[in-house]
Parts: sequence; structure tokens; C-alpha cells
Amino acid sequence: MPTIPIRIQANVSADKQKAWEYYNEPAHICNWNFASPDWQCPSASNDLRVGGKYTARMEAKDGSFGFDMEAEYLAIDQGNSFKYLLADGRQVEVYFEPAGQETLVVVQFDAEEENDIELQKAGWQAILDNFKKYTNSN
Repeated sequence: MPTIPIRIQANVSADKQKAWEYYNEPAHICNWNFASPDWQCPSASNDLRVGGKYTARMEAKDGSFGFDMEAEYLAIDQGNSFKYLLADGRQVEVYFEPAGQETLVVVQFDAEEENDIELQKAGWQAILDNFKKYTNSN
């Protein structure tokens, strides 16, 4: 079955350098990488180089469910974009584009087959919105 790309985006009130830093540094990732207040990201690591690994632990605060998101970097244009391959074989691309005094962050990812596309899009958008909220307030 062919993969279906899903695209989400958010304008962040930060320059490209700050947006890149907050998106990629583990100390920041743990503060925004979850879709709702009842979830958390207690740990993350990020070896931002081609062949490097990205991991983030995502779990419900009540301990009822959790999972590790794992990926390997395929391409990096430092400060501008990167592409990685998730452990399940799907690709994700993230772009940082100047937009006046803001930065447009665009995430395109291959849909998985288990969940409805709109549900996947909403979940990833909620995480990106959380990134925007965290970045704008720090």
C-alpha cells in the first residue's frame, strides 16, 4: 500500500535558530513533546547527524500507557531541515522557514495504517502546537 504523506505546520514567535534549538535539544524536547496535558516526555536523546539516533519516551502521566519513539536521521541541512526514518519504516521531514519575525515549522510524515489519517494529523498537530506554545513562552 502506498504511503500517504500528512503535512502540519505552525508559525512560532522565534527566529529560526531558536526554533531549531528548541525543537532539537533534549532539554527542550522533554517540555513540549506530548499532545495533551495528561501526557509527558520524561526523557529524550538526539544525536543530530546523518546516521544518528533520536529517541523520546512518551507516556501518560498516570502510568497507564507509554512508548518510545525512535528514529534514525537520513539527511540534515543544519538550521534548516532534517529527515528521519521512524523505527516502523515511515519517513518524517521537518523544515524551518523564516516568516517575517516568526519561523514557520513544517512537519511532513508518512501516515501509518492503524489509525485514521485525521486522528494522526490531529495528534501530530497537537504536539507541534505544544512546541509552539513552549517556544513562544520561553
